Amino acid sequence: MLNKWLFKHIDNSQLVIFRIFFGLLCFLESFGAILTGWVKRALVEPKFTFTFIGFEWLQVFQGTGMYLYYGIMAVFGLLIMVGYKYRISMISFTLLWAGSYLMQKSSYNNHYYLLMLISAIMVFMPAHHDVSVDSKLNTSIKTNAMPNWCRVVFVLQLFIVYTYASLAKLYPDWLDGTVMKILMRSKQHYYLIGDILQQEWIQDILTWGGIFFDGLIVPLLLFKPTRKWAFIISIGFHLFNSIVFQIGIFPYLALAFYLFFFPPKTIRNIFLKSRAFYDGAEVKLPNFQNIYITLFSIYFVFQIVLPLRHHFFKGDVLWTEEGHRLSWRMMLRAKNGSVTYTVKDKATGTKTVVLLDDYLTKKQQRSASTKPDVIWQFSQYLKAEFKRNGQDVSVYVDCRISVNGKPLKTLVNPEVDIASVPWTPLHHSEWILPSKK
Repeated sequence: MLNKWLFKHIDNSQLVIFRIFFGLLCFLESFGAILTGWVKRALVEPKFTFTFIGFEWLQVFQGTGMYLYYGIMAVFGLLIMVGYKYRISMISFTLLWAGSYLMQKSSYNNHYYLLMLISAIMVFMPAHHDVSVDSKLNTSIKTNAMPNWCRVVFVLQLFIVYTYASLAKLYPDWLDGTVMKILMRSKQHYYLIGDILQQEWIQDILTWGGIFFDGLIVPLLLFKPTRKWAFIISIGFHLFNSIVFQIGIFPYLALAFYLFFFPPKTIRNIFLKSRAFYDGAEVKLPNFQNIYITLFSIYFVFQIVLPLRHHFFKGDVLWTEEGHRLSWRMMLRAKNGSVTYTVKDKATGTKTVVLLDDYLTKKQQRSASTKPDVIWQFSQYLKAEFKRNGQDVSVYVDCRISVNGKPLKTLVNPEVDIASVPWTPLHHSEWILPSKK
């Protein structure tokens, strides 16, 4: 029964139009990163980047070459949009975007992760089988049908993203409006809307609206009587996020996903009126169908389990950050702090206080002052830098942070040589002090 449902063929208008929007957004994200100076600030100006741990080798790309790197990604975005050499273009963009994502995390957000996942999913999609250069050059691939799983994958992925985003907000500092108040305080300089965003009733609407929107939007889009109203509300929600939080292409990518919630005939009638509509329901079971189902299941089990991993670490994830990334924990807290890195020469006992301006950009300094994994990485970097100068050193960190406006507390044990401890991705790092201490 599951096989028949997943491999039943439906009209492919949703996927074809999504490919066009997706390629355009990939182009805008890549080229826009150059135009806005993001590439310069994040990947050219820094002496080094805080990669995902284990991907330090990606720093070989860092520097002025990143302009070309992002320029090439932009070209692949356009090729995806028009459907030329689609599979090669999609694989290439996915690899380059994944490299950029893993190369730096000072500007980390969940939307970059989502784009990486969707890019990987699109590699396997027959999105170029119509309304594409490929289908014009090779008419044998031209078709107006696709298996139902091509739609289901996007619906499930979006459901997981929004559900976890909603559940993550169910904690005291969000529910009492503290987080939203802090977030909106940084927007008070906005023209026209800055003062409005400081109103408590507006912040209450945003606080509870965020929970209910994330938790209910997918079910409401799936339910025909509420679909149209849910879509209208979504337009307002995502445009608000685009204007206020300035989070790049994500609001528009989210709206593009909604193509898969409307009937294929509706999408075809809006965008592809002159094209024949596929109204059959043929089931084409591929060879090795069980392998398809197994891979499908493994991927979504992984997507469901990964955001839960923070429950298996000791301490509050808002404090330790262990299990925070890749978990759809979006705009949940505000952290600030102060930090002092002290390097001690093991041979002479001489201590040197590190001037962060000598090594890090301002944005990197914020990460190196509040995030334990970044603190660990910078300690390793300092040890390596001093070793190049012939010194064997220890690195001690005095770091105090505030989460959601609460009093400053010590984050890491100042008596531990952070540069000498191994990173333990599957276990709690004991040098991170408890938040309630």
